[in-house]
Formats: sequence, C-alpha cells, structure tokens
Amino acid sequence: MKSLRALPLVALMILSVPAGTALAQPAPVAASPAPASLFTLAGGQKIVLPRAGANGVIARYLYTPSIAGGLGAAEIGLDRARLGETQVLLFRKVGNKVLAEFENYRFRALNGDAGEEQAVARSFSNSPIWSGDIVSEDDKGITVDLSGLLMRDAFDVAGRLKATKAGSFKIAPALSYVDPAQSLAFPDNVEFEAALTFTSDEPGRSIERVLPDARGLTVRVHHSFIRLPDANFHTRAHDPRTGTSVQVIRNNYAAALDEPIVTRLVRRFRLEKTDPNAERSAVKKPIIFYVDRAAPQAIRDALKEGAQWWAQAFDAAGFVDAFRVEELPVGANPMDARYNVIAWVHRETRGWSTGTTIVDPRSGEIVRGVVQLGSLRAWQDKLIFEGLAGAAKEGTGASDDPIMLVKARLRQLAVHEVGHALGLSHNFAGSTFENRASVMDYPAPRIAVRDGALDFSDAYATGVGAWDRFAIDWLYRQFPAGTDEKGALDAMTRAVQAKGYRFVADGDTRGDGDAQPWGNMWDDGTDAAAQLTHIMDVRRIALDRFGLDNLPAGAAAADLRRMIVPIYLFHRYQVTAASKLIGGVDYSYAVKGDGHEQALPVDAAQQRAALRALLATLDPAALDLPDRLSPFLSSIQSGMSDRQTDIELLPGRTAAAFDWARAAEVAADGSFIAMLAPERLNRLVAQHAADAGQLSLDEYLGAIDDRVMAAGAMGRQAEIARQVRARYVLRLISLADDKQVSSTAIAIVRAHMESLAGRLGKRGAAADAAHNRYLATMLMASPEERAKLAEPIAPPPPIPPGAPIGSDAECWFCMPAVPATED
Repeated sequence: MKSLRALPLVALMILSVPAGTALAQPAPVAASPAPASLFTLAGGQKIVLPRAGANGVIARYLYTPSIAGGLGAAEIGLDRARLGETQVLLFRKVGNKVLAEFENYRFRALNGDAGEEQAVARSFSNSPIWSGDIVSEDDKGITVDLSGLLMRDAFDVAGRLKATKAGSFKIAPALSYVDPAQSLAFPDNVEFEAALTFTSDEPGRSIERVLPDARGLTVRVHHSFIRLPDANFHTRAHDPRTGTSVQVIRNNYAAALDEPIVTRLVRRFRLEKTDPNAERSAVKKPIIFYVDRAAPQAIRDALKEGAQWWAQAFDAAGFVDAFRVEELPVGANPMDARYNVIAWVHRETRGWSTGTTIVDPRSGEIVRGVVQLGSLRAWQDKLIFEGLAGAAKEGTGASDDPIMLVKARLRQLAVHEVGHALGLSHNFAGSTFENRASVMDYPAPRIAVRDGALDFSDAYATGVGAWDRFAIDWLYRQFPAGTDEKGALDAMTRAVQAKGYRFVADGDTRGDGDAQPWGNMWDDGTDAAAQLTHIMDVRRIALDRFGLDNLPAGAAAADLRRMIVPIYLFHRYQVTAASKLIGGVDYSYAVKGDGHEQALPVDAAQQRAALRALLATLDPAALDLPDRLSPFLSSIQSGMSDRQTDIELLPGRTAAAFDWARAAEVAADGSFIAMLAPERLNRLVAQHAADAGQLSLDEYLGAIDDRVMAAGAMGRQAEIARQVRARYVLRLISLADDKQVSSTAIAIVRAHMESLAGRLGKRGAAADAAHNRYLATMLMASPEERAKLAEPIAPPPPIPPGAPIGSDAECWFCMPAVPATED
C-alpha cells in the first residue's frame, strides 16, 4: 500500500449525507473527481458543510476523539492510542451560527409515533459542545471555521490531571495548534489532529517524572469524523450467557407493556457473506487488524501470530478468509479511522493493555477496533520467567527459554485484546473447562513439576479455545433467509451449556469477597484448592533454586530484589481462587427455562479442602526463604533511583538489608485479605444456618486460630509466625467494627478475639511471650486503648503491584480499561 499523504485542502468533498456503509478500504482519495459530498475542507480549519434542511439540521457523523500523543504516565491514563467515547455528532444551523451537539441515543421511542419521539427528545437533553459563526453561505453549502471544536479539551485532560493529583492545568491557546499535516480526507472519514498544550504553576510529582519541564505538557488529540453507517446493519440482541461485551443499552419509552423498557444490543463488526445462504462463504469485506510499527520486529511477529488465531474461529463459523492481521502501512497514522490497529504503547511504568472500539451507538455496529498493548509487559514477563526458569537457556529456543516464553505470552496478549475489539467479554471461567477454553481469560502459565524440576513445555495454549469459537459463532453467525434467528441462537447457547461450558464476567470476579467460585484471574484447572497446593510446590522449587543464576550475564545483583517479588508472591492469584470456594455460590447468567436458574452453594467437602490449602499458605516454613538466599537479596543499586524498580520491591523496615519478616507479612496479609472478606464471612453464616453440614464461620475461624497459634517454629520462622499472628489479630479487630459484616458474624468474630486473647496469654517464652502479651492486651482493650496499641502496626504492609501500575485491580501478567472498553 502506498504511503498516506495529506490531500489538497480545497474543495475536497467527503462523507456523503446519505448514510453509507463501513469505512472504505484504506486508500487516499484522489483530489479529482471529488466523491459525493458531506463536507469539504476549504483551507486551514474551514470546512464547507451541506446546506441545512428545513429543520436546521445540516448533517450527522460518528465522531470519536483519540490520543495520538500521550503523557506516558500510567496512573494518569492519557496514553497514545486511547479512544474516547463515540458519539453521533449533529451539525445544526441556528441563525448565523452552526451548533454542534452530541445526540442522545440512550433514551428513545423505538417504533413510536411522532408524539412519542418528541416527548422522549424533550425529556432527555442532547449535549451541545461547540458553536461557530457562519463564514459564508451559498449554493455549495455553509462554510464554517472548525478551530474551536478541534481545539476544545475533548478528553477533559485538565480534569483528569486534577483528578489524578497531577496538578491544576489549563489550555494555553498560544501554545496549541491544529497540525495541518494530519488534516486528511477520505471517502468515509475526515481526520484532524490538534496539539493541545496545558500549563500549570504547581504540577504534580507524577507529571514531573515524565516531562523535561512539568509546567507545560502537550497532548495530541486526534478527531475522527466518520460516515454514519446505513440502516442495513443487522442488529443482534444481547444474551447474558454468551460473553459479549460493553453492550449498547437502549431505554425504549415506546415499548408495549409486555416488552422491557431497557434492552441491550451486542457490539460486532458488519461481517457479511457473499452467499448468505451458504454454510461456508467468502465475505464481502474481511476484518483486518494492523500491527503498529512501534513494536520491534520480533515482538511484532509474535503479536501478528497471536491475533491471527481469530481466523480459526471465523472459519469455524463459516466465514472464509474473513479475518487477517497485517502490518500498518508505512507512513499511516495509527489513529486514522480506516485502520483497526494493534498499537504498541510506551509508559514510564507498567500499565494496562486494552481492546476498544468505535461503535455506532444506535446499532452496536463496530466501525473500528483499537488495541493498546503496554510495551513494558514484555520485559515484566521476561523478569518473571527468568525468576522461575533462570537465565541459562535464554536465546536457546528451549521450552524454558525466557524469550520463547515471553513471545508465547505476547501471542496470548494480542489475541485477548483483539477479542475485546471484536466484541467479546472476559470469560474468567475459561481456564476451568475444555483444557483452557478461552483466550478471554487471563492465562496463568501452566507449569508442571517433573522429577522435582519445573516443566514449561505446556506453559501457554496455542490458538483460540472452545469457548472462543462458540462466542464468535454466536456473535457473528449469519443465518439463511427464513431462519428463526432468536430460536437458533438460543439453541446454540443451550448446546454449550449442556457441554458444561461456563461464563463468568468481570463483575463477579474482581472483588475480594466475590461468591462465584469459577470466576478467577490468573488461575488454572478445575480444582482451585488442588491447584493452590500445586502452585505452592512450583513456588517452593523456584525459590529453592533462586539466586545469581536467575540473572542474565552482567546484570546488577540488586535486580534479584525485584525479580524475587513475583516468585515469592507467585501464589497470590490462586489464593484468591481457592478462597472463593469458601462460602462460594455457583450461579449463572440464566435465562428462564434454560435449566440453570438455581444457584447452589459449594459442597462442604470442597470448602474444607480449600481451607486446608489456604492454611498452608500461612505456614512459617512456606513463607520462609532458603538460608543461603537472604544475603544475596541485600545487594542494592547505587546512583539515581529507577521508578520502574522502586515501586516493584517488597517493603522493608531494615534499611538496605532485605526484610524477610516484612516479606512474610506481605504474603500472609494477602491470604487474609481473601480469606476474611466480609461478604465471605456473611455467606458462611448464612450457608451454615441453612445446612448444618456446611462449613461454619466458627469452624473456619477456629482453624485459622489454630494455624496462627501453632507451636514449634524456631529461629527465623518463629519471627515469621509472630508477624503472621499480628496481621491476623489486626484483621479480626478490623472485622469486629466493619459495617459490612452481619451482626451474627461480628458476634462470632468477637468471640474468637476473646478466645485468642486467652490463648495468647497462656503460652510463649522470651520474644514470643512479650509479643503474645502485646497482642492479647490489644484484643481485650477498649476501642480507644486498642487504637493506640495498634497504631504502630495497624497499616497493612504495601503489597507490590501485581496488576499494572495505576489500577486497583490485581493481575501481574496483565494490563485492563477505560470506559466502554475491555482489557
């Protein structure tokens, strides 16, 4: 494909008023003859719009802002290739002005009469965003200067900077401009790009780290005006069982009394067979994603290979040669709306990867997909695999070569995020059936233990899974004329339900107290408790062999302090998965009549097995490090600090020396966060009240009491036991005053506090005795006195981020999301 070039800005006609179809194949528009007109670029930021109709309406477009040049500060979220929200932009003539406003398509009177439509329109406002004086008007149309629209803070950059405590910034008009080189016109879209400069006298620290002078910054905001799709797109109603994401929600105030007010449409591309009645057919226009040239070639190849796996799913659904992945043409702007893009995004620290879309809010038609992949992901994954496998095999191509494992992980990353851009949701049950059924789960590396060594030969799956093939088939299936589509789609869903396929979305996965036992991130296998035991074995083997051989040649010894973090906390996500069996409830997104309407508690035997596996994570021996290792972890780096490293380290209270006791406290508190979530304790009370055979809260806390009070630890492990005991006491104290905990659960918690205080007062020698008396006094003190006693140790130890920096969610191999997008 030829390089893009800016077209002449005089009398270039684009985007016809009669609504068209999806964007034309990427190719610059010839200057002459001009295509049918919607508006004309007339020099500078002047455009010529069509003449207004009798009601003053000039034209409508899809409009989406995006960030062509960002800040690179992960916690702020203003990164290159980020999409804004897609709106239907209406230009209207009002007197001698042109008004631009976003139309409100959430609230409608579908199939209503004129009176119903007018009532809804007058009940819910549009959003005016700009007005400009008419420069001239003649038979050719209305000329207006679009500068004010293009120079507005379309992303609310100033608001976001303030909200993230980066400072109070304002646009500096004298330092801002519209880039004429990026004013490009094509048959179905027009692109503008504005360099908006913001200034502040008091910038925040996060901005100072990424700018040469934090008092001024520039964000390049790209504006895409896109032909409004025609009415021939075939919409599809959302089915909660099928794993489609970020639906278009419609409130229909013209609904009949036997119809719901709120309905949802799925998002999907317009993919049509050339022969709609054929089981297998070529397509009128394939879906093509383009990989950003910002990625190094080796990484680019891995991303292309992974994303291309979706072709398997489309082929299985009967669409021949319907999906391709290519490299972005040289010179193309990745924000050009004609390209579905996989962008390689740089930030100061790790940040999320996302899969986002430009969607027609009227119908759910995806007009464009944009994927952001955080570049630091590759290096973080390399660090993890060096920590697990060592650096000796690096570059050999062996199954335990960290470079090969990173490429395998990048393939998973690419196919996952492109899946979101195709319209799919996460399926956080994907690792629990059909041997890794979905790339839309977050994939933990599958590491086997063979003859006491770690085996990485099956670390990641290849290709899309069984759930992915179903989800694409359901979302895109084109039925022959005369088919009962609703019935056929329901039959497809019931068929996979009968096979035991599961679907769990984000809302039932990310919370500490979530009840759904199958919804987990970075877990693996059908038995979360057994897998936790296995992961603890993997962790032990990795830690037993951890040392200088894990570092690449020439690396600073201080790098071990960063590398050990994901290895020492390797069990953190499987702890969360196992904890969801405790008080767990297996429910689904059922539809009346499908046989899956009932929610059932997790079997008591499974809950007790999970409890045993979780208690093992609190064993001082499991939290200890090999004797030979601690001295190596006290090496530090001289010179300037490096934020990428500093925020990734385990906390300590021993200055430069590695604080192994604090590390154990971090790991133990991670287990307590999951095990003692208020919602979990409340469910234990309710389940035992309904069935005396279920695990009770009293039994549960009693088992934890016994674990933290177990005798026999010596030396370093005795100190670890004390730190674990202290964290447990502090968690109990917090629960006793937690407004989310039921009165029955609070009563049981307080009873265990009294019992534990008695046990603490009866045992211990030397350091143990003093520590136990301190904790016992704290447990039995008045609230005011207890607060004073607890104050020095009450703040929980900061757990190094597993998730990318700038997010509250936890996942260390991954990177999720902005509004109306998925990670």
